[in-house]
Amino acid sequence: MASGTPSSPQLQQIVALLQSGNPSGSLSLIDEMRHRDVSLPPQADWVEARAASMVADRPREQSALLRILERDRRDIPAMLAMGQLKAATGDVRSAASWYRAALNQASNSQVPQALHAGLAHAQSFCEQSQRRLAEEFAAALDGTGVGVGGSPALRHAIDLLYGRSEIFLQQPSMFYYPGLPQRCFYERQEFDWVAGLEAQAEALRDEFLALLERSDQPFAPYIRRGADRPASSSALLENENWGAAYLWQGGQPTELSRHCPQTMAALADAPLPHVEGRSPMALYSRLKPGTHITAHHGLLNTRLICHLPLIAPEGCALRCGHETRSWHFGKMLIFDDSVEHEAWNRGSSDRTILLFEIWRPEIPEDDRHQLATLFAAIDQIDPERGKEQE
Repeated sequence: MASGTPSSPQLQQIVALLQSGNPSGSLSLIDEMRHRDVSLPPQADWVEARAASMVADRPREQSALLRILERDRRDIPAMLAMGQLKAATGDVRSAASWYRAALNQASNSQVPQALHAGLAHAQSFCEQSQRRLAEEFAAALDGTGVGVGGSPALRHAIDLLYGRSEIFLQQPSMFYYPGLPQRCFYERQEFDWVAGLEAQAEALRDEFLALLERSDQPFAPYIRRGADRPASSSALLENENWGAAYLWQGGQPTELSRHCPQTMAALADAPLPHVEGRSPMALYSRLKPGTHITAHHGLLNTRLICHLPLIAPEGCALRCGHETRSWHFGKMLIFDDSVEHEAWNRGSSDRTILLFEIWRPEIPEDDRHQLATLFAAIDQIDPERGKEQE
């Protein structure tokens, strides 16, 4: 056979030595063929990498794997092998970077079943590496005061660095307005109208309790079946454990609102959106004990949701993104419901809040008017599209 011609039989000889438990012989044969200027097929690099790994020749193994990756930088098995190699040499951070590259590539492509175990190991290694790295960061920052007394944003950034939290972004199900801050909660003190509304909390609660005495059942299930549309998959569909009693619905005051004049007057001070057929929207939201509203996203990121707790027993809370807050009587919670959120009542009695929506403060007044026109047009074209599902 002429020198420099790829030879399948020659590759078979190399593989046979490896499979017989003679990785050193396999490597020697590769060296001999290269010395004779025999051009080996690309598969020989995999054999060389495996044989070098078996004799713990890490530099040679790495060279073989890098040749494979030079031909195809998206080669998942080679990335996994590089991660394993770096882990064996104690280079944890380099190993994690190779494993993450393999996992990222796998998330964008179909991978054979044979790789699933390796990818699972890579995922576990990266998680353990992140925890170790967090411990190193914590030890390095111990006593420096970094993060102590810092803003919520700084504390969240440090939690992300430590791997104790994750990034939650706006993902509205119907309409996305670009460029708005990615914030889960807004603080009550940021809105000049909140203090006045909170000051009326006792009177608003009494008005709600009087409504309960006047009406046998003002609440209906929050999640209802839509006409001519697939039903929500929520376990709370047509379930009164999550109840709604509307004061404003579809942009119009309801019959119920006539019995709540002080609440309606208090809501007038908030920057409620006015969209034909849609807003204002305001209701009493009741969550019975043992009820869990599972994680979901709202329709729009152009609004914020406001909760004024009227009856707030222990064991009730709302998670929005990375942060969980409890309700406290008369203290407003304001959050972006286009970020993943969930709520629960683990107490022993009902939780009831006054719920309404307001414009995002960052949206210019002119855009608010145009958005109101746009949303009204959407509702006219497809009335079911913009309905709240959960």
